[in-house]
Amino acid sequence: MIEKLLREDRIILDLKAKDKEGVLREMISVLNLPKDKEDLLFNSLMQREKLGSTGIGKGIAIPHCRSVAVDNITLVIGISKNGVDFESLDGKPVHLLFMLVATPMDPSMQYLTALGNIARIARGLASEESLRTDFSSPKEVIEYLLKFNNE
Repeated sequence: MIEKLLREDRIILDLKAKDKEGVLREMISVLNLPKDKEDLLFNSLMQREKLGSTGIGKGIAIPHCRSVAVDNITLVIGISKNGVDFESLDGKPVHLLFMLVATPMDPSMQYLTALGNIARIARGLASEESLRTDFSSPKEVIEYLLKFNNE
């Protein structure tokens, strides 16, 4: 499932933003949505963050929501070499973000399946000595993440 969502054109190797709002806007920008849909998606993600930070700890965050801004389930990966304050559970900066967005109606439950896959990958990454951020290409990121999908 996750293999279909990992796309090279939706991986940002070096996020420039320094805060949660900026990072989310930067990640949304790769989707090339009209401005009104970008704003709608941003507001949906921020509403979700108000319920509780999606910064799960160990340098990882999984911002996610359902939104009419997208036509199908969408994943964007962002890497912040310097780290971003995401109000994570462990108080540490976030370096790897999985932004998952699904349509409001999802009869096949792809959204929950994808969240489960991402959680499995995150668990594997969290068990590593340190979170890797030095990738030379989006393809390399995909290969690295998929190693943790089967554990």
